[in-house]
Formats: sequence, C-alpha cells, structure tokens
Amino acid sequence: MNSTTKLRELIVGRRIARLAGAHDPLSASLVENSGFDGVWASSFTISAANGLPDMSLLTMTDYLEAAGRMAAVCSAPILADCDTGFGGVPNVAYLVQRYEAVGVAGVCIEDKVFPKTNSFVDQQQELLDVDEFARKIEVGKNAQRDPDFVLVARTEALITGHGVPEALHRAHRYVDAGADAILVHSKKRSPREVIEFLDAWQGRAPVIVVPTTYHDWHFTDAENAGVSLVIYANHALRAAVRSMSQVLSSIESSGASTAVEDLISPVSEVFELTHLDKWLHLEKQ
Repeated sequence: MNSTTKLRELIVGRRIARLAGAHDPLSASLVENSGFDGVWASSFTISAANGLPDMSLLTMTDYLEAAGRMAAVCSAPILADCDTGFGGVPNVAYLVQRYEAVGVAGVCIEDKVFPKTNSFVDQQQELLDVDEFARKIEVGKNAQRDPDFVLVARTEALITGHGVPEALHRAHRYVDAGADAILVHSKKRSPREVIEFLDAWQGRAPVIVVPTTYHDWHFTDAENAGVSLVIYANHALRAAVRSMSQVLSSIESSGASTAVEDLISPVSEVFELTHLDKWLHLEKQ
C-alpha cells in the first residue's frame, strides 16, 4: 500500500488516527518508531529548526525538501503543513504536484492571508476571502495525479475570533470545493468550541484537530465527539529544545558529561535509529 492510500484510509477509517509533528528525518523516524499512525511535517517546527519564527520566512522549497527527506526514511505517511499554499491559486497547484512527486501523502493549507504568522502569536490574524480559498482547494485537487493524495483544508476562523458559525460556513464551502478533510483549529484552553463545531458538522467530512492548548482532551473523547485524526504538532521539537538545553548547561557548568550520560541516548541507539547495519552491509556485498 502506498503512502497516499495509507493516509486516506487513516482519515476515513472507522477508528481515530494520531499523527505527531516532526522537523527532520530523525524526528520523523522517532514518531514512526513510537507507534504513531503518521507524521505531521510541521511548518512551525521546520521553521524553528532553521532558527526562524513561523511567519512565512522559509520558502516552499525549504519545506518541500524537509518533508521529502522525511518521506524518504519513513514508511508511515507524511501529511505536510503548507501554510497558506505559498502564494496564489497557481502556487497551490504547483505545490500539490511537487509534494506528491517526493512521496508526501498529503498536504494541508490554511485560510489566512500571506504572509501568515503562527496561530498562537498574540496579534491580529486575517482570513482570506472564503471563495478565493475555495478556489485554491479546487485547483489543488485538480492538479493531483494520484487519486488518493490528500488535500486538507484548514480553517482558522476560531483562531481569528470569528466563531463557530463562520468556521462551519467555511468548512462546508471547502468540502464543496473538493477538500478531503477539514482541520478546525482552536487556541482555547478547552475543546468546547471544537465540540460545538463537531456537533453542528454532523460528520459531513473527516475532521482533524490539533489540541495543543486543550491538551487534556484524550483522543478517545475526541473520537467520541466525531474527530477522525488528532495531530500532536510540535511536542517532539519542544521536548528536544528543553532536553538539549538542560544537558548542554549541565556539561558546561560541571566541566564533564558524566552527570548526563544516563539521561541521554547511547551512541548505539543513534546507530540503530539511522540503520547503520544496513548501510555497512552494503559495503560487504
């Protein structure tokens, strides 16, 4: 089964699926090895790994290269976060073709204007005209070659404070335009408005959620509410930042690495994760 079919079956499947965010092939491999159903190639974490904020500073080429390298090492499907589509309608058609060509299983674009800022930044966020975004979805779907390639429409109506009615209006318009699933995003501390959306949505198309701020919502409760897929978007990078900072500070202050040796992975674990034995075997053939 190819990766596009895997992702499509996860989204339309009878049980809820879970993805976790990654920013490079190593973190994508860790996501897969941890038992998640797939990988979210997060624009926030890819930007951060490049030392930049999530505000449309990197190009499509940067994000495409990162997602393609993840797809090259993972059998789990990759769903790529493509911000606002890297431009206008023709840009969305182009990104669909390019991401499909590198083995990514699907892409997600959001209905904010370019340049966008991260949804959790405390400043005014502006939505794109609903019909203009729907046109991006329509053209993107027409550009794909693999019928199982997934295009997710992400509405930021709740993030921008426009409320559940606007989120529903936009979601219905995007499904009419051909979106395979809707990602409804919220930065509230509880899932209340997401549940309100789901109650009114009545399962018209699969719904994806990213419970970064309402993190106590267990995935089984999300499933019971009608969610098809949950994304834990940035936790691996945030864990890496905290752990690296603590380990490096300990080494610098103590003058030796002895105190942290039991806290970090042995080199052999990294060898295993990067499939060293397989590559060494090639030398012997």
